[in-house]
Amino acid sequence: MTAIPLQTSVTGSGPGIVLAHGATGSIEHNFGAIIPALALAHTVVASDYPDDDTQLTLDGLADALVAAAVAADVPTFTILGFSLGAAVAVRAAVRHPDRVRALVLAAGFAEADNRARLIAQIWQDSLDRHDYDTFARISLLAGFGAEFVNNLPAGTIDESRGQIAANIPGGALQQASLVENADITADLVHVEVPTLIVNATRDLLIDPANSRELAAGIRGAEYAEIEAGHVLMLEQPEQWWATVDDFLIRHRL
Repeated sequence: MTAIPLQTSVTGSGPGIVLAHGATGSIEHNFGAIIPALALAHTVVASDYPDDDTQLTLDGLADALVAAAVAADVPTFTILGFSLGAAVAVRAAVRHPDRVRALVLAAGFAEADNRARLIAQIWQDSLDRHDYDTFARISLLAGFGAEFVNNLPAGTIDESRGQIAANIPGGALQQASLVENADITADLVHVEVPTLIVNATRDLLIDPANSRELAAGIRGAEYAEIEAGHVLMLEQPEQWWATVDDFLIRHRL
């Protein structure tokens, strides 16, 4: 299997943290706000998925993230996985139990449900047609909670649509395809590290039932809720950071 190329940055010093971002996202968009805080006490290994048409698999991404950390002299680490990144994180923990010390899985899923699959298909269809405005519209509708979107001024909606349409990662099509096909259901019972499930309770992209399924399937998993849509780190940044920080401190990670 050909290695999946990643663009990796390393920040800070201390125990390792590996970041796994969501589909059609990036390290900056999903984790940029908390990297400075994480780096105060950790070595943060942050890898963006390929920005081209590289074929993606869960095994390939999991192995690539682990390899990037090891190459950065971070032999063991906690993985923070968001959305699709949560599935990648679980697969990495199962394939590399000697490397992964703990997991934080935010707005994740074991297998895409019908709604998530339909949204992933709309993403792929709009990207195939170079219809970036439709991609941006569905991303706003599904990516944020209804109350959050409805409270945005009209001008902000238009501005956000434009920003999303202009900043679609090059590998977004392949990432959306992986959302549609990923399945870690059988992996859950094999996760043997401390795990925190963070459920975005107003999520319209990955239904909150999916986080509850992860919590039920991973033995001993801790569970927390944040009242936010899918992109919880933008809607509730302070609560998101406090939840992650508390877990890391309590488990001495």
